[in-house]
Amino acid sequence: MMHTIDLRGRSHTAAELLALVPRAAVDVAVASEAASTLIEEVRAGGSEALLAQADRFDGGRPPSLRVPAAEIADAVATLDPAVRRALEETIRRVRLASTAQVPPNTVTEIGPGARIRQRWQPIARVGLYVPGGKAVYPSSVVMNVVPAQVAGVSSIALVSPPQRDHGSHVHPVVLAAAGLLGIDEVYAMGGAGAIGALAYGVADLGLEPVQLVTGPGNVYVAAAKRRIRGQAGIDAEAGPTDILVIADAAADARLVAADLISQAEHDELAAAVLVTDSAGLAEAVGVEVERQVAATRHRERVTAALTGEQSAVVLVDDLDAAADFSNAFGPEHLEIQTTDAEAVLARIQNAGAIFLGPHSPVSLGDYAAGSNHVLPTGGQARFTAGLNAATFLRSQQVVEYTKDGLADVAESIAALSATEALPAHGDAVVARFS
Repeated sequence: MMHTIDLRGRSHTAAELLALVPRAAVDVAVASEAASTLIEEVRAGGSEALLAQADRFDGGRPPSLRVPAAEIADAVATLDPAVRRALEETIRRVRLASTAQVPPNTVTEIGPGARIRQRWQPIARVGLYVPGGKAVYPSSVVMNVVPAQVAGVSSIALVSPPQRDHGSHVHPVVLAAAGLLGIDEVYAMGGAGAIGALAYGVADLGLEPVQLVTGPGNVYVAAAKRRIRGQAGIDAEAGPTDILVIADAAADARLVAADLISQAEHDELAAAVLVTDSAGLAEAVGVEVERQVAATRHRERVTAALTGEQSAVVLVDDLDAAADFSNAFGPEHLEIQTTDAEAVLARIQNAGAIFLGPHSPVSLGDYAAGSNHVLPTGGQARFTAGLNAATFLRSQQVVEYTKDGLADVAESIAALSATEALPAHGDAVVARFS
């Protein structure tokens, strides 16, 4: 079902590996023009444009773009008790892990009368996107909201597409998750238009612009986030999900296959990659994939993902080569199922989240591990991190010198400013001593 990439028998440079990694044929730039048009429609037409887009692309025109507080309260009250317990436990775990991500404020004494304070200030207002489409994602509400709250964000707006199966309302479980977290500013809107609404605001809706937009979405959401960057910050341009599993002969083929399938059920463009130094394991995983796909609910979607160019079994000479390939791939989710997982981990540089051992599947991180599941996709883990409390914080340096402290560096400032042909810089220092 999955095609094979055989890298055995020769070494590869980092550039060669980068060219060999399988990727979905998704180009955010292709959606950029459409996303820009939708954003401009919202900027010009406000609420009416958002309602028309909901009718065209999502689940129909919602009765109200802003979800009434009573509807959120009702969603909480009618939430299945088992789901409520699961959400509350997930919230507790993610809050614990997110709290550990807040950097401390520090003071560095540079010299006598010279110090720099490092402080972390929360962004005042953020917009959080929770996708709809093929699945419902109350877990994404938790993953977006909790780190923002832990960081100290004071104003949070949440958007999610209206659902046709729910009378063009936001999915009630998404609303319930928001309600459990105390979020009352929720809008029934989705896609590129919703991203534009968050970034620029919608006056006739009372929606104030946000400073940062986070959360996953489809290619049009990713294109819209690229488009509004500069007007507001973004976390990343999230695309189709991916998983890479590094496994050796000791791994359980049944579990490896189950984990590949678990991510493939997200989307036809989802990437599932096995990297192994064991041809025997590769063959066994192939057999297990065939068997398990036949019994899974979304077998057509899973089959499309696993047979796509973005999914593969990669054969390598050893686990060092497996780690090199993984670093080139930059997986959103990396599982290490090897005899010595720590030794492989020591060679890993690029990954959104890493799951060690046979009892740490990606599904655990998707829901209840305490880690965040909003992660960089499409190789972006090579240069960016997943969503966390620090995403919602800004580092600020507070410089505080006394006159004596400034005197110690006045000569250096004068020399450097003269070298750069900016003498007024030096003059501004000299003025304090004349």
